[in-house]
Amino acid sequence: MENHFASHIESPIGKITILAGDDFVFKITFSEIDLTCLHENLLTQKVAMQLQLYFHGTLKYFDFPIKQKGTEFQQEVWQKLSNIPYAQTVSYTKFSIHKPLAIRAIAAANGKNNLAIVIPCHRVIGSNGKLVGYAGGLWRKKWLLQHEKEIAKIGQTELRF
Repeated sequence: MENHFASHIESPIGKITILAGDDFVFKITFSEIDLTCLHENLLTQKVAMQLQLYFHGTLKYFDFPIKQKGTEFQQEVWQKLSNIPYAQTVSYTKFSIHKPLAIRAIAAANGKNNLAIVIPCHRVIGSNGKLVGYAGGLWRKKWLLQHEKEIAKIGQTELRF
């Protein structure tokens, strides 16, 4: 059995927990997880540092090994999500262009993504431009999109109080 390790950070959008094995990260979540029996390792510390840099606006791309369990279809969706450029959004309709009848399945796979922020499911929006579905809450999705647009200096920004 592989060892499990964990780290967490406090971020502008709440506590984030990072779970990893010896060789890859398998979960980054906003959910509360009991970490009493888990310790950090170099990988979870690296991820924590990269997430902090992301929130400070100095890191746009992550470079640590990831792996999450899922079907072949889910893996395909998650890989495609990874290709959405920083600070860009894509509608579910455009995202599913090669499989237009699979929009619901794509949305379901998006919702099963266990690597928040790193696999940028927050960058997928409704066809009408509205924010739709985000496991971490729509307020977090809005914050992440706004943060990326501010850092990339794209579009209008909102004031934060």
